[in-house]
Amino acid sequence: MSTLIETRDLTRILRETVPVTLVKDITLSIGEREFVAVTGPSGSGKSSLLYLLGLLDRPTGGTLMIRGRDTERMDENERAATRLGNIGFVFQFHFLLPEFTARENVEIPMRKLGRLGRSEMREKAGELLVALGLADHLDKRPDQLSGGQRQRVAVARALANDPPLILADEPTGSLDSKSSEQVFRILETLVREEGKTVVAVTHDLDMAARMDRRLHLIDGRLTTEADDAAPKDEGAAPEA
Repeated sequence: MSTLIETRDLTRILRETVPVTLVKDITLSIGEREFVAVTGPSGSGKSSLLYLLGLLDRPTGGTLMIRGRDTERMDENERAATRLGNIGFVFQFHFLLPEFTARENVEIPMRKLGRLGRSEMREKAGELLVALGLADHLDKRPDQLSGGQRQRVAVARALANDPPLILADEPTGSLDSKSSEQVFRILETLVREEGKTVVAVTHDLDMAARMDRRLHLIDGRLTTEADDAAPKDEGAAPEA
């Protein structure tokens, strides 16, 4: 199994009047076709770690390698190109553009990457939505969809440029149990059948237990993987 992501002593500190450490000395390796949960109490740095892995934030220390490439050496253009071509994002609150249809929302990453023509983008967006069970909703706006349907549109958008890595931040956190299970099974299928790597932040320990392995954070630090005792506030609302 090839290594997709590797970090060494990855650290992110906010340089405020009183410095705030978001993640500290994170060393990990994530391979292709892995299904990885990131757990921990609220404020433990889960989302901060995900944003670093997704090149949405810059570390203040340590090293982040994506497919063997040191991201510190990338300029802004290469960082943007790496995000567009290699990483798809799914967030708790789908962040669909309300004035666009489901299909148009899925087309957005393809437009930014610029590899496909207009008709090809439209066709591919439709295919992704149909594959996720949204054949009857291609031209509906987000306010015409249920929460579970909106999240499936968000998954389709994450897959638009066929990235090897999907980063999901509480993808089922705002959904009911039925919709949560649907989204989980979609993510699992991406790993088992499509060969993607999925790294998902979650407070749902039952869901985490069904994934390949668990990275557990406390106070910004990575603790032992696997059977950590769940902190008492594990079910609290996720940090911003």
